[in-house]
Amino acid sequence: MAGQFSGKVAFITGAARGQGRAHAVRFAEEGADIIAVDLCDQLDTVAYPMATPEDLDETVNLVEKTGRRIVAEHADVRDLEQLKAVVAKGTDEFGRIDFVLANAGILPAAGEQGAQIGAFVDAVDVMLNGVYYTIVAALSSMLSHGDGGAIVITSSAAGFRPVTVDFGTASHGAAGYTAAKHGVIGLMRHFAIALAEKNIRVNTVHPGGVATPMIYNEAMAEWSAEHPSFSPSQQPLLDNPPVEPEVISDTMVYLCGESGRYLTGVTLPVDGGQIIK
Repeated sequence: MAGQFSGKVAFITGAARGQGRAHAVRFAEEGADIIAVDLCDQLDTVAYPMATPEDLDETVNLVEKTGRRIVAEHADVRDLEQLKAVVAKGTDEFGRIDFVLANAGILPAAGEQGAQIGAFVDAVDVMLNGVYYTIVAALSSMLSHGDGGAIVITSSAAGFRPVTVDFGTASHGAAGYTAAKHGVIGLMRHFAIALAEKNIRVNTVHPGGVATPMIYNEAMAEWSAEHPSFSPSQQPLLDNPPVEPEVISDTMVYLCGESGRYLTGVTLPVDGGQIIK
């Protein structure tokens, strides 16, 4: 049976692992073809190992196992021209883009790396400027077919409450992460208003701690141990297991599908009540 996204195409950033991979697989299971990008390289300001080319290859493998097609490229969301080139290749292959999942993210808060001023710059460049460039790169394709579509930006619980909880946790990277995740709410509202007449809906999703390598890694564990005030601030109100990436994918499907047809301009937390503690 055809899925609800049969004949549709999703453009997903940060697709090599974690939430981005889960989104690519889930949208493919719903019938969409996928245009996937990831940096697949290390930033000096990030203390934990970032995604690799092999990670993106595995995303390709998992999408193809669903029977759908995928164009996957290494690209830096901080570079608009690189994103435009990926979009051009993807639309040459698939003809259109219906959904944009602006998911690429880093958490450069930990260790000596997070204490560098460059950690602030990288956080904003990747998760604010990079979101804007992602949408700009895809927009002409979304507009060209005239069928509308949906854009979902991955923000964070940190879009409402800072990562920083005291002086000891006030790294440059934590500040940049918080600023970027707050900032994309403004971008979302800008695009929600601008694109409503084109029947393109725009929303943000705000996960709490998700069980991905960005959160669960040695560098973050050491940083949390050094700053015991941090971990309690990240605990959800609900006594649930850590959120798996597929739970966020469910939310993406909801917002992009028929079930979300009346939703635009929404900031949707998926955080177990973390932000209202």
